[in-house]
Amino acid sequence: MAAVSDRPQILPEEFEEFARLAARTIEGPRLEFINGKLGVKPVPDGDHGRIIQWLLRICIQARPELFLHPDQGLKIPTYRGGYARPDGTLAPSDAFVGQGEWASTQDVLMTVEVTSYDSDTDRRDRKEKPRAYAEARIPVHVLIDRDSCEVVVYSDPDGVRYEQILVVPFGKTVTLPGPVDITLDTEPLKAWVR
Repeated sequence: MAAVSDRPQILPEEFEEFARLAARTIEGPRLEFINGKLGVKPVPDGDHGRIIQWLLRICIQARPELFLHPDQGLKIPTYRGGYARPDGTLAPSDAFVGQGEWASTQDVLMTVEVTSYDSDTDRRDRKEKPRAYAEARIPVHVLIDRDSCEVVVYSDPDGVRYEQILVVPFGKTVTLPGPVDITLDTEPLKAWVR
């Protein structure tokens, strides 16, 4: 018999309805559903937003056929089911048209997370989300870690984990692997940490 903690707190369909109602009535944190567990994602601070703005601009300049969609909800088809809301999702401009709040990962080339200054960021941003995105076979995942002042680039998902992990300190240049193929000069990130 499975332990109680192994079972989902709610079903994916129940989460969709709950998240839809909460978005209309609650201001503040945003909801996520990862590996059968309900989670709360804090509202980003100004520096967090500026980092996404910086990355969005770079992506548009380097790959105008793509768009870094901020906060697009994604259905993550893991063995328990789940829903995540990356800080940024790189995909063709029209990839999510007609899909609603929770979209398929089919056309996603890259997800981006920027760490928040909260007690849950280690579990959520550094452990659960990279695993969930690898399970969804999203080709590239970028973690901008404001605590360690590093950019972590995950690539080559095998359906369980990312096989390649590159860690670059803020201030260095990093080229994101294909199919993204964008080079980032991470020097500006130094200005947006506490």
